[in-house]
Amino acid sequence: MKHLDPISHVMTANMKTVQISQKMSEVLRVLAENQIHHVPVVDGQRLTGMISTTDIIRLNITLSNADEWSIEKVMKKNLVTIEINETVRKAAQLLSDGIFHSLPVIDRDRHLVGIITSTDLIRYLAKLC
Repeated sequence: MKHLDPISHVMTANMKTVQISQKMSEVLRVLAENQIHHVPVVDGQRLTGMISTTDIIRLNITLSNADEWSIEKVMKKNLVTIEINETVRKAAQLLSDGIFHSLPVIDRDRHLVGIITSTDLIRYLAKLC
């Protein structure tokens, strides 16, 4: 049953991240250069938050004023995450229940090991049809 496949079949493992100590201008660069909408914020390997393009738009952050904002002020801290051993079905349930479009994938030590997005799930489903 495909809905019981592990999320490792769907997630992006080599995702772009930013360190909590970086500048917001670097976050903007990572998002733009990689054409992504979500970037996990880490402290070493430990997940500490997430910044999305929606967060940036909501705060009206532009390249000219980006470094006036700290990553810690902009990022979401109380994240819904999913553990690496969970299923595609669980990821779909969490994404469909929330107001967010990405889930950081963590191991039991809360180290970031991947990210799964709504787009990842749509691509996965399209392959099954």
